[in-house]
Amino acid sequence: MVPRALARPPTVVLFLCLLLSTLGPRASAAPCPDGVKAPAEAELDALAQRLAEWDDAYYRRGESPVSDAIYDQARRQYERWRRCLPERVPEAAVLSHPVGEAHHPVAQTGLAKFEDAAAVGRWLARRDGVWVQPKVDGVAVTLVYRDGRLARAISRGDGRHGQDWTAAVRRLPAVPERLPDAVDALLQGELYRRLKAHVQAEAGGAGARSEVAGWLAREALSANTAARIGLFVWDWPDGPAAMHERLAGLARLGFPDSAALTYPVATLEEVERFRARWYRGPLPFATDGVVLRQGARPAGEGWRAEPPTWAAAWKHPPREALATVRGVEFRVGRTGRITPLLHLHPVELEARTIRRVSAGSLARWEALDIRPGDRVAIALAGLTIPRLEGVVWRPASRPALSVPDPAAYHALSCWRLSPGCEAQFLERLAWLGGPEALDLPGVGPGTWAALVEAGLVTGLLDWRDLAAPALRRAHGIGEARAEALTAAFAATQAAPFARWLEALGAPPGVEAALPADWATLAGMNPRDWRALPGVGPDRAAALVEFFVHPEVHALARRLGEAGAHGF
Repeated sequence: MVPRALARPPTVVLFLCLLLSTLGPRASAAPCPDGVKAPAEAELDALAQRLAEWDDAYYRRGESPVSDAIYDQARRQYERWRRCLPERVPEAAVLSHPVGEAHHPVAQTGLAKFEDAAAVGRWLARRDGVWVQPKVDGVAVTLVYRDGRLARAISRGDGRHGQDWTAAVRRLPAVPERLPDAVDALLQGELYRRLKAHVQAEAGGAGARSEVAGWLAREALSANTAARIGLFVWDWPDGPAAMHERLAGLARLGFPDSAALTYPVATLEEVERFRARWYRGPLPFATDGVVLRQGARPAGEGWRAEPPTWAAAWKHPPREALATVRGVEFRVGRTGRITPLLHLHPVELEARTIRRVSAGSLARWEALDIRPGDRVAIALAGLTIPRLEGVVWRPASRPALSVPDPAAYHALSCWRLSPGCEAQFLERLAWLGGPEALDLPGVGPGTWAALVEAGLVTGLLDWRDLAAPALRRAHGIGEARAEALTAAFAATQAAPFARWLEALGAPPGVEAALPADWATLAGMNPRDWRALPGVGPDRAAALVEFFVHPEVHALARRLGEAGAHGF
């Protein structure tokens, strides 16, 4: 159906210039009720500009730069600021110039959106003769038939004016050029991308709406592409007064999907069942919720380009959340990889509370340039792992950050505790005691952090010399725990040579040279390594660099003096 109609005014909202020119000097911020934080001037301007850009793309080009969920959340944020700070955030100014040459004979109304099931129940309680249908996620169109022939096709635009799509729509097999009856008919519906057994809960929107908008914007529409576009008629403004008669008439005119996917409902439970079925079951198109319609509604000539009282939408659970970045942490891993971690003000998504998300890599963070105060879109990968989708908007005033120098961290850096090396050194210890290496029972990152904080471990192998009395000086380690740690550390004396190689972080490929001892491995040159199965030039170079590194040599010598196997 028509997306975002509640959030967007009935004409194009290109309000930024007017907003900034009419405000004049900003009044001082008044406290906002209900815990709403007063925004800074830069924050207001940034959100106003971003909303204006999105509206322009949506109304003029039929494009959606962000998902409906993110748009709705951003618009609600602006409206919250406007309600509690009216002297600083005026109602969005409206510029009334049309977005297309074609005038809709009957306005496209858009839809109000229910916040939750309780709102749906209240709406139903005040109405009879309600029907439900899927909210098809495509691009809205008005079809005008004269004497049974397609006379004009108009994009939604601002609901009153749109682009003339007649030439492109005539090429769509899903839109009949001639109706079975020689009648005048005005139809409103959704042009959608055909999908096979699409499950919204699993695949989301799949970019279907933007793809259809892009296809229709082309000067030439190929037959293959045209065949990939379907049509769902969701209303017949000048059709019969009763819903069942309209549905029967649409089926007779060649639009059977309307009748097949529109059902009478009387209770919230019925609506919830249809919503769940269309969210988790297969459909031939993407959807973003359900639409409830009263069977009886005013005649089309009285419709306006604004949400009516006789129809509304209940969206599917949002797949993205808008979050505010409160801090950026740069974590250095064992191999020197720097991973930016975004700390967020908590947001709810799929019944989970999200407080942090990884930016993936330093290169991606640099490209996005994320700072505290930025608003970002968060999704769930596989419904469990938070995933950064991108920056939604950012204030004009942004703090500087201290970013680690990637040249200072690599696979052979930070073997000892030193300024700037704390994170990588702790990661080396965590790997050494983990299941891939020495597999020390009861020893995890928290144990290593306590030993380092107490000044007991400043080198990778210092823990081997610690006795129970010394261990008890670390926070959280009592007598019994100290004895258990002493026993676990002592047991490493019998650890196999291969385990020690893993503990020291030897590069992949070293296993191909076993059961050679340390002296043999340290004496191998690139040619020797490349002769082994699975070892190419890059891996051979990394292995040689590891075994000749002075810090690694010092660790091996220490293990040899202690009688460890293979050294």
